[in-house]
Amino acid sequence: MSQPAVSIHPYFKVHPGKFGDARALLPRFVAKTTTEPKCLYYEFTSNGDVVFCREAYEGAEGVLAHLANVGEILAEMMKVSDVIRLEIHGPAAELEKLKGPLAEHKPEWFVYEAGVSK
Repeated sequence: MSQPAVSIHPYFKVHPGKFGDARALLPRFVAKTTTEPKCLYYEFTSNGDVVFCREAYEGAEGVLAHLANVGEILAEMMKVSDVIRLEIHGPAAELEKLKGPLAEHKPEWFVYEAGVSK
C-alpha cells in the first residue's frame, strides 16, 4: 500500500428489542466483505445497544466498492438500527473522492496527518 488507508467508522444504535436481529446480520456482512480485494480489515464490536464496525480499505475506490457490495445487508441493518455517528478517515485526496457519493450520510471527515505503517 503506497498511501494510508481510508477507514470508515460507523456506530449503529440498535432499536430496542432488535439486538438479536442486528447481531444476525454481522456474519453476513463479514462473508460479503471477505471477497473484497481492497479491504484491509473489517470487524464488529459492541457496547450495550451500540454496534461499531472497524474497517479500512485501499483508497476511496475500495470504500465505494465495499458499500456497493454490502448495500443490501446495510439496508437490512438500517431497519433495526440508526447510524448515530459516522467518521471517514484518510488522505485528503481520497476523502475528496468520497465527499460527493457519501454526502447524504453526513459523515465527519478526518484528514490523515501522520502515522506508522508496518
